[in-house]
Order: sequence, then C-alpha cells, then structure tokens
Amino acid sequence: MDWFAVVPFVPEPSMLTTLTIAQDSPNAQGHEPVPPAPEQVEERSLVFEGFAYTCRIVHQDAPQTAPLVLLGGSSQDKYSWQGHEKWLAPLCTLITVDLPGYGTADFLPARYDIDFLASAVRHMLVEIEVPRVNLFGGCFGEVVGLRFAQLYPEFVSRIVFCGAAKRLPETYTDAVPRLSRALELGGIEEAANGLVQLFMSNPSAGRVRKHAVVARLLMRQFMNQTPDEITKAVEHNTRLMTHGCYQPLPVPDVPSLVFTGEYDTLCTPQMGRELAATMPAARFTTIREADHLVTVERRQESADLIGRFCTDNPIDDLPYCTPVESPLVGREHAATVTL
Repeated sequence: MDWFAVVPFVPEPSMLTTLTIAQDSPNAQGHEPVPPAPEQVEERSLVFEGFAYTCRIVHQDAPQTAPLVLLGGSSQDKYSWQGHEKWLAPLCTLITVDLPGYGTADFLPARYDIDFLASAVRHMLVEIEVPRVNLFGGCFGEVVGLRFAQLYPEFVSRIVFCGAAKRLPETYTDAVPRLSRALELGGIEEAANGLVQLFMSNPSAGRVRKHAVVARLLMRQFMNQTPDEITKAVEHNTRLMTHGCYQPLPVPDVPSLVFTGEYDTLCTPQMGRELAATMPAARFTTIREADHLVTVERRQESADLIGRFCTDNPIDDLPYCTPVESPLVGREHAATVTL
C-alpha cells in the first residue's frame, strides 16, 4: 500500500535483470517488446464534481483481454507505468489516471473520502466509454480499486492488487504525524529519509534486487518534490488517517490475484493474505527478491505476472514467484476444522 510512490524507473544496462520471459508467456512475441507508438496514445481532460483530472489511454486495436486500468501509489501519476507498457500494451488497451487530489489533477480536500475517488474512476470509464475492465491497484491504488470494485462490480472483469492491505500498517500510522509535520515545516531531508526507511525493507531481511539503486531513486524523488506535491501528500495522509482504507463490503466474484514482494515490510505478505481472504477465490503469491517496491525492483516480472493473469495464462510455478496460495480456501478449511 504505497502511500507515497515512485516515478518510472529506467535501469542502466548493468542493472537489468537477466531473467527472460518464458516462451509460453503471453508477452513473448519472439522478439524484444517495444513501447507503444505515439499514435496509440490519447490523453483526456475530465471534470468530476468540479475537480479537473486527466487520464492516459494506450490503445490496442487487437486486444487479447479487456482494457487494463492501472491505479498506482499516491505519488505516482499517469506516466508512472510507462516502464511496464512495452510488456502490457501488446495485450490490451492500458488506462492510467491522475485522480482528483493526485498528480496533475486539482487539489482535493481530505474531507473527500475513498468512495469519492472510486466514483471518479467510474466517471472516467463512463466518459471514455469503457464498460468493463481488468483492474490493477498497486499500494494506495488498491485502496481506491477495491472500493471501486465493491461499489461498481459491473465494471470489473478481473482484479489484481499489489502491495496491498485491508488495514493501515502500524509503521505507517506511527510515522505519518512526524513525517507530515516535517514536510509542513520544510524539513524535506528528514521526511525523505523517513519515507525511504518506511518503504524499503531492512537489508538484513533478505536479498532485494536494485535495493540501493531504488533507495537512491526514492531519496531523489522525495527531495525534489514541488510545493504542490508536498501539499497533496500531506492531504493524502490526512485523508487516509481520517477515513481509513477498508470497508467490509462484498467484493465481486471475479478472478482475483494479490501479490507483493517476499520481503515487503510495509504491507507484509501476511497482510496481503488477509486481503485475499476477503475476496472470493482470490489467489496470493509473492515475487522473489523484492520488497514493497516490487513493481520497480522487478518491473519485467511484475508486468509478466499481471499480463499472464489478465489473459488467463498459468501463473503457477513461475521461477520468480513463491508458490501460489488460496487464502480464502485455507481460512474456510480452518474454520471447519475448529467447529
């Protein structure tokens, strides 16, 4: 649940993963995937309840599955998933968005809750005439995505959540007052150091690919925040602390997957299992050698996992994942045994 998130990460050649996509991957075309052509990309300016916001659409004329809506972390914007596009755009139309209160959209006061943001997602899909989607929510995007799926299930074909939880992590609630105060007082370096420690696992937890590189990237991003970004970040934290992140409403019974990095210390794998257990027949896995920032540290692998799931390809026995689990089935079995 990446309460602050990161800009697209373009690794240097020496940092690229050596793992290649398996030949039966839906992304394997027999050649290196290429980014979408400019003529595929459309940007739309929209207004919901008086708040201006924008979305980015990468069109696919020969899709293998429904359009994929990517809802990212609170400091990610509609461009933050460009690094994943060369693997995902060949599969389907991609939709990213700066919802009100985030990215380039209008400032949104904290009195507007998660239901409002979920309604804004619905407004976007109605405006761009997309009646049904595959839904991805990463980190804070999961909070909005889950509420959207709960309130508007008729729009959802499949669900994929990453770095997700149904409760605010204690490390987050403990750190927010201090970090928000530091930001308000101009203590950017203090806040940046705290945020890096919050998001990234302790190096002693286990091997995480690109750990040092991503830590430097995070620090640079946090240090370079504009006054507008800082104001929105503080308001975002107030929104979450005021309204919470989860409502126990029904979740649509559609194919669902929850995953995170195996060393995620912010929204731990156990928190992901707890969320998956609230969703009908959801599956859960972790990506090896990654933490909360799994979609940055193992970008190709996370894109491959999302693409496989959304095209109904197998996700069992992937070399970069731990064994896939079915938390709801396990919980129901445990309840039966104790009766």
